[in-house]
Order: sequence, then structure tokens, then C-alpha cells
Amino acid sequence: MKIGKFKEIIRERSRIAAECCDEWLFGIEKCWNEEIEMLSEDVDATISFLQNECTAEELSWISEIIDNLAERTRSRELLQAYKNLADKFPEECKESNILESVKFAENVLNEDVENRGKQ
Repeated sequence: MKIGKFKEIIRERSRIAAECCDEWLFGIEKCWNEEIEMLSEDVDATISFLQNECTAEELSWISEIIDNLAERTRSRELLQAYKNLADKFPEECKESNILESVKFAENVLNEDVENRGKQ
């Protein structure tokens, strides 16, 4: 995972929020797509980043794409890493409603398993 590049994407997302009051939908979606692409390339590296280097602010921005990332990676370990960050950054987790995003992502993965079982 290219942490420097990831941090650039987060800075851009933060700039859009501050300067454009989150009204520049194309810019927001571009950041989200880049985050998803980068974080899904190497799930183990992403989990390592989340466990060891992720800041509270970065977690806040990442929380916007948790469900999309879970859907793309199908990784329960990644969702567990988010849960662990909720313990590490309880205020940020509460403000960004991260555990609700994780629950939604878990439901997406559970539905996937159920649907495969019906086939």
C-alpha cells in the first residue's frame, strides 16, 4: 500500500469538504473511488496500515467507504480491523458512526453468504 499516495487522497477529500462544503460530488466520488482502489489492492497491507498507522482523522474519512470496501474485498478481517479502531479512537468512531457502517458492511457480506447457499 502506498501510504503517501493514500494520505494525498485523504488530504484532497478533506480539502473538498472544507472548500466546497461537500458540494463537489465529482471530486468526492473521485476520492472515494481512489480510496477503494488503493485500500482493496492488498488487504493485508491495508489491515496493517489501519492497525499501526491510521490516524483518527483518516479513519473518519475512510468511514465513508467502509461498506464499498467490504463489498469489494469480502474481507471479514478488514471489518475486524475497523472494529479495533473503534476502541482506539472512540470519539472519532462515535462522530463518524463507524460501527454502524461496519454493521452494514457485515450485513452485506452475510447476505452474500446466504445467497450463495441458496444457489
